[in-house]
Amino acid sequence: MDLAKRLDQPVVLVGLMGVGKSTVGRRLAKRLGLPFVDSDSAIEDAAGYTAAEVFERYGEQDFRDGERRLVARLIDGEIRVIATGGGAYVDARTRQLLNERAITVWLDAPVEILAERTARRNTRPLLKNGDPKGTLERLAEERRPSYEEAHIHVKSGDGAHKDVVDAIIQALEEHLAKRSAA
Repeated sequence: MDLAKRLDQPVVLVGLMGVGKSTVGRRLAKRLGLPFVDSDSAIEDAAGYTAAEVFERYGEQDFRDGERRLVARLIDGEIRVIATGGGAYVDARTRQLLNERAITVWLDAPVEILAERTARRNTRPLLKNGDPKGTLERLAEERRPSYEEAHIHVKSGDGAHKDVVDAIIQALEEHLAKRSAA
């Protein structure tokens, strides 16, 4: 695809848990003919534990520090599509690094859809408090200012993943056009 040849930075998907960063990221990478990396999977490979176990064993601060170092390594080298964990981009240093050295895409979906999706698996440490929807609402409110700093904002819902991929590709085209005109 012509777009992939024009990309000079990795494309990094950010947003709340359950928004579809991994699923959409895989499909976007396939469409672009680029490699795909899920940062949570890379953390699991490095640590030998699931991302949730690392989070629970070492706490959020240590998890975020390790996540930032990993993301820094992932954005170096070949151009690829990267799906980050829901909280990665909220960390100010990680957000600055990504905004300087990647094209950031905020995937955004209504909390109701996120609550339904995340209820399918009990692997989210932040949602194990008895009120997952309330937690997602709080996180959406708290994290919105950070996510709004992404280069691109794509809304997704309960439609087809293909439609979200199409919207990202169109937004990437527009982003590159604006950048080259500047």
